[in-house]
Amino acid sequence: MEMTDRINTYYPSMTKSEQKVARCVVEHPDNLIYLSVTELADFAGTGETTVMRFCRKIGFKGYQDFKLMLAQGLPKRQIHLESGSEENDAADQLYASMIGVLQSTQGMLDREQLKQAVQCLDQARYVQFFGVGSSGITALDAKNRFLRIGRRVEANSDSHIQSMMAVTMGEGDVAFGISVSGSTLDTNDMLMKAKQNGAKIIAMTNYAKSPIASIADVVLLTAGKESPLEGGSVGAKISQLFIIDLLCQGLEGLHVEESKKMKEWTARAVIERIY
Repeated sequence: MEMTDRINTYYPSMTKSEQKVARCVVEHPDNLIYLSVTELADFAGTGETTVMRFCRKIGFKGYQDFKLMLAQGLPKRQIHLESGSEENDAADQLYASMIGVLQSTQGMLDREQLKQAVQCLDQARYVQFFGVGSSGITALDAKNRFLRIGRRVEANSDSHIQSMMAVTMGEGDVAFGISVSGSTLDTNDMLMKAKQNGAKIIAMTNYAKSPIASIADVVLLTAGKESPLEGGSVGAKISQLFIIDLLCQGLEGLHVEESKKMKEWTARAVIERIY
């Protein structure tokens, strides 16, 4: 059943608030696949709970399930690589897209929030990166980057280990959550557990208005928004790594000589394992 037909079937039984959401979906389907649940709620002039009720009323488990079906019903962008010139065009388009993502990330960068994040990380007794899926890979990248400048941080891909780490955090610790959508249940749950125990929360997300942003003390925004069918896009990854590098540079700037020494030590630690 098409999304519009599905909505029309349930429309008479919806509350007035749910009908507002329904009208937004019918009138702006292309834009909605890039909105967080909070942004859609604001756009429709309702609350997040109304959006969730709307999704369940028309037969979906939740907002992400709804967005996935919505995206599947939209015209698909196709790139045909049938000749050398078209192949070059595709490369040029991808390159331009990546440059655009970095420019957008730079434009969205809040220097004050970045400064606060660097200060929190510098003063932290312990730092734990949280993320799942593609963002979990970014968390591991961040761990590698921070270790090279002598920072004792941790990132683990196992959700059980993450959960245990979250509840053992406390005052003086920093929980750093990474989520493109800002609505990843596992990540947000870990951050809430850490926050309840007194840890500072830093969030990196594409959406200023998202559940993860409401949990965080410091929010770092990234670009490269993804549709539900584009999870783990290179653009989003590049944007995340750009922010991670900025944080590392900020920390290095606070401790220049120590960071230089740690870079040398960590490089020597692995040099014998490289031909």
